[in-house]
Amino acid sequence: MTTPVITRFAPSPTGFLHIGGGRTALFNWLYARRFGGKMLLRIEDTDRERSTEPAIAAIIDGLKWLGLTWDGDVVYQYSRAARHREVAEQMLAAGKAYHCYASADELAAMREKARAEGKTRLYNGLWRDRDPSEAPPGVKPVIRLKAPLDGETVVEDQVQGRVVWQNENLDDLVLLRSDGNPTYMLAVVVDDHDMAVTHVIRGDDHLTNAARQTQIYQALGWDVPVMAHIPLIHGPDGAKLSKRHGALGVEAYREMGYLPEALRNYLVRLGWSHGDQEVFTTQEMIDAFDLPAIGRSAARFDFAKLENLNGIYIRNSDDAVLVQAFEDVLNYVPNGETLLAKFNDKSRAQLLKAMPGIKERAKTLLELIDGAAFIFADRPLPLEPKAEALLTGDARTIVGQLADVLEAVNPWSAETTEAAVRTFAEQNGHKLGAVAQPLRAALTGRTTSPGIFDVLDVLGRDECLARLRDQASA
Repeated sequence: MTTPVITRFAPSPTGFLHIGGGRTALFNWLYARRFGGKMLLRIEDTDRERSTEPAIAAIIDGLKWLGLTWDGDVVYQYSRAARHREVAEQMLAAGKAYHCYASADELAAMREKARAEGKTRLYNGLWRDRDPSEAPPGVKPVIRLKAPLDGETVVEDQVQGRVVWQNENLDDLVLLRSDGNPTYMLAVVVDDHDMAVTHVIRGDDHLTNAARQTQIYQALGWDVPVMAHIPLIHGPDGAKLSKRHGALGVEAYREMGYLPEALRNYLVRLGWSHGDQEVFTTQEMIDAFDLPAIGRSAARFDFAKLENLNGIYIRNSDDAVLVQAFEDVLNYVPNGETLLAKFNDKSRAQLLKAMPGIKERAKTLLELIDGAAFIFADRPLPLEPKAEALLTGDARTIVGQLADVLEAVNPWSAETTEAAVRTFAEQNGHKLGAVAQPLRAALTGRTTSPGIFDVLDVLGRDECLARLRDQASA
């Protein structure tokens, strides 16, 4: 019987769920789902000064918004400190670790000497083989791993390939600090073992950690999980991703009007490919995803590509689903509460009817909101400068005449209003554009909008006539 695949996403709650963390979580989630396994969530909150409850909430909220569900309860690393200490003591008793009483001054001198000699092993093993009876009085020791002094530590990485470290260059790392608190290196190994994690998928900034953690696994006689260290995300200019490139929290992308499924699709293609395919359903991602297909070079974040992909998702989304997404995003955007207050059965129905025309132009939900502004506008309608300039005296006269013509239209629809407007233009010797543009400006306050006859249909007879008469008499 094969061992079930178990992955884990293990963020440190020192800030929001950044975009790189979102991609790491996605890769773990996809791999677990592909092989019918589980993805676990562990909050690595051992840094008590920097770990915060708001950050934990932001991480959990970000994962839920992305649609990345985890299996079982959230594990909090700090709550397992007693177990980590227990393992360190076991290693000490088995001769796999030792007490180190080196002072801060001694350690600083060792580091300085090692660097001066060009060595990467900064700790010289001062207490590695000394008798504990030589310990200075009143000094609380750390517990260090008794790492191998020669040979190699090898990680057969699913992304990076075979990675080899010479043991002579690796320190006897600290497992337990002098205050009894476990180090990150020990805690990660113990937690991954106890949670039965089979695959560790994380950023390649952890690659050196993989060597140190492998030594801990080997000292304990535990199986080392399969490792996959994925390249980091860079900006379009090839530099390390920064806030100006898009190194924002996942919640920022929600506030910018991206759909979670579009962001998921974009993230999966950052460093992973499946032929030339760009657009994936969730099931297609799950079916195709595998670790060796991840590239070794850093992926480049490109807002234009994300925006275009989001536009594809918006155009292909069900209109009713988009209405719900439209309403949801109002909780996160500036002045969204003003629009939310105007949401009722009538405005929802109007938005649903207008959605086919609005979504064709929109690449984000914010653009969708902007395109639907005419539905929620208050009377008298505020006019954009271009619309104001278009509504000359002659144009306002046409608008007043149109109001009289349209009042007689029955039933009211895009087709019947279009027929009436075209007839009016022909009878009065106007080109259709000379009639439609003032009509658009008077009804929407803008010079661009969805099809003008769709606008008439969406707003309905009473609202249209009221807006037209407002402008005719202005």
